[in-house]
Amino acid sequence: MARLADGGWRPTPFRQFILKIHSRCDLACTYCYMYEMADQSWRSRPLRMAPDVVEAVAARIAEHVRGHDLPSIELILHGGEPLLMRPEEIDGLVGTVRDTVDAHVAVTVQTNGVRLDTAYLGVFDRLDVGVGVSLDGDQRAHDRSRRTPGGRGSHHKVAAGLRLLTEPPFQRLFRGLLCTVDLRNDPLETYRALLEFGPPVIDFLLPHGTWAQPPPGLGGDSGDGGGTPYADWLIAIFDDWYAQSARPAGVRLFDEIIYLLVGGRSASEQIGLSPTAMVVVETDGEIEQSDILKSAYEGAPGTGLHVLRNSFDEVLALPSIAARQIGWAALSPTCAACPVARVCGGGHYAHRYRPGSGFLNPSVYCADLLRLITHVANTIKRDITALQKDFR
Repeated sequence: MARLADGGWRPTPFRQFILKIHSRCDLACTYCYMYEMADQSWRSRPLRMAPDVVEAVAARIAEHVRGHDLPSIELILHGGEPLLMRPEEIDGLVGTVRDTVDAHVAVTVQTNGVRLDTAYLGVFDRLDVGVGVSLDGDQRAHDRSRRTPGGRGSHHKVAAGLRLLTEPPFQRLFRGLLCTVDLRNDPLETYRALLEFGPPVIDFLLPHGTWAQPPPGLGGDSGDGGGTPYADWLIAIFDDWYAQSARPAGVRLFDEIIYLLVGGRSASEQIGLSPTAMVVVETDGEIEQSDILKSAYEGAPGTGLHVLRNSFDEVLALPSIAARQIGWAALSPTCAACPVARVCGGGHYAHRYRPGSGFLNPSVYCADLLRLITHVANTIKRDITALQKDFR
């Protein structure tokens, strides 16, 4: 850290605060990084974020905003399932933060959609809280993994919530759909099922995994399983999406790749080298790095800091945070030598983990990312070349 400071590096202030307002969930999704993977700290967390913790979080955010002269921040309500908190509890939490923080506070809730009804939407409408919903496709695709603890599918309830969200007067709150890639589901059928709800943005997420616990379809020490199944799945959607003159929805991963290819900066943890500017607060007030690190090993996201004792500037001073803000300098030699390194950025930090070498590795999705990025690059290069010929 001293060498970084001597070289002129300074940490990037946090602008995105993820609050785990409820530590349990009403679904038992098979791929969940929080409940099904290495870190099981949820078992000892309180169910809800208590009022004194909410007040402390608000004060710490306000302190961070003042110290770095931030004009705005994002507050993301997460879980578990955040809608296990009652509407009036969420109302009070959002009000506390906004009353305390002297900056614009944009609030979003990420929900599984099962409990989304007019009571919650009425509160969100009054508070201007955006809503993102997790949906994995049509009923068959979604219910493969997103089931209740008793084994029942959840698609019908999610679809009912989405119909409320996407109709007047609540449609302005809709921020998009989050879909975890499942190789068992047909990619185009999945994509078209998502489009039926008219999302402004679709986030396709790779299922979380590491070299120690590879995701489905990527097995063995090589981690590649002999192919690029995730790239192939995503490319089928990309080709259909890119061919549309009027695209029905943004696809964040594709937009990010294209933007990076033409020299832009990433705004996502999935790819690129931009410094992470997010931090997580658990229900008990413990401050953590990205909660997706729970997929790596027990305690991976921990900082040892707490909102009742520590400031967010103290979190910024941790080497583990610096490692996710220094971009190129945190890449493995393999990644640094790769032709798409500045676009890929080594992939999601959590997906690089391997026992013995930690996070100084390529992503377990390395081959898939290389193929996907190369395919997107070749596609837009073809079109740019054609345009250049037209203007000669």
